[in-house]
Amino acid sequence: MVPCIDISALLPDQQSHRAAVDAAILAAASDSGFMVITGLPAEAALTPSARKDLLRIFTLPDAEIRKLWRQKFAAENPNIYRGWFPRQEGHATYKEGIDIGPDIAHEDFRGEADDPLCERTPLPPEALLPEWRATAATYYRNLEQVARQVMRSIARGLAVDEHTFDAGFQGGISTLRLIRYPMRDAASLEAVISDDLWVEHAGERRHVVGRPHRDTGFMTLLAQDGVSGLQARHRSGDWMDVPPREGALAVNFGQVLERWTGGAIKATEHRVLGSDRERFSIPFFYEPRVDAEIAPLPLDGAEPFEPFLFGDHLWATTTQFVEFHGLTHLRPPRGPVIPKELTIDPFSVPTNSGCHRMYFGHSA
Repeated sequence: MVPCIDISALLPDQQSHRAAVDAAILAAASDSGFMVITGLPAEAALTPSARKDLLRIFTLPDAEIRKLWRQKFAAENPNIYRGWFPRQEGHATYKEGIDIGPDIAHEDFRGEADDPLCERTPLPPEALLPEWRATAATYYRNLEQVARQVMRSIARGLAVDEHTFDAGFQGGISTLRLIRYPMRDAASLEAVISDDLWVEHAGERRHVVGRPHRDTGFMTLLAQDGVSGLQARHRSGDWMDVPPREGALAVNFGQVLERWTGGAIKATEHRVLGSDRERFSIPFFYEPRVDAEIAPLPLDGAEPFEPFLFGDHLWATTTQFVEFHGLTHLRPPRGPVIPKELTIDPFSVPTNSGCHRMYFGHSA
């Protein structure tokens, strides 16, 4: 069973039982690599009405949505990394949605001008979706705060300074993604040439709409819509349901955090099963700056590795996913070679002067 943890003690004014919460989070992160968190600040607990407000973007006319498409799908559009990805027939993964960057919430965000990872997000006109941008910006900032508190909890659990991770996330490139998994008809299913489209679960034959993968980065906070389907893979090999829970967030961890913590934190494989209902999900990928250098920290038992730049890793792995496939050449690496073990997973998928070097116990 995926553990459920009340994190209210992590809030600045509620720290009397923080040590117990830190221990519970570290235990979940090092065992299942998945957890459900409750006790969120009121502004970060996505209510049904707030979720409906965010998902209004899926009601836009097709012509307006096409203006948001990434260049891979609409050659006339300049945006490469941010923006809309349409569903693609013939693949087991079957979804559509939009990737929204930090510019939605931080107007002063600049990043590196020549880096597609730092590009601005194409957004619908305010007149078409009144107040939608403000809603998305507020939710983005609220999730940043929750993610920061969870990361500090993990640092304390690892017996390093609680602010170990803070500096690298200043000016980070976290992504708020809005996803729709539509129902698939028989023709769509028949068009898929894949051995992993169909699975057996709880005595039923179910089709997959999100292929098994591990997230690439640090941490993902996911708001679900009440429709089940998300599953995490236990160490035993069995698939565990991650039930949707109102006012809560499902949390899982990525490959960089697993590498950075010497395997103490687990990047767990997960998938999404389809059903006879469409499904919406809202993940928030908590990510540092592109020039943040990931370097070993002095943790007991952690194997050394060559430092690498987060942006290089993110691009190399993200471009292995179907909605980004074929774009690797558009962003040459900015630093050293990425460790091989971080690039061999096809479904999850290097130091420059002036970069911020991130360590496990201190930063310099």
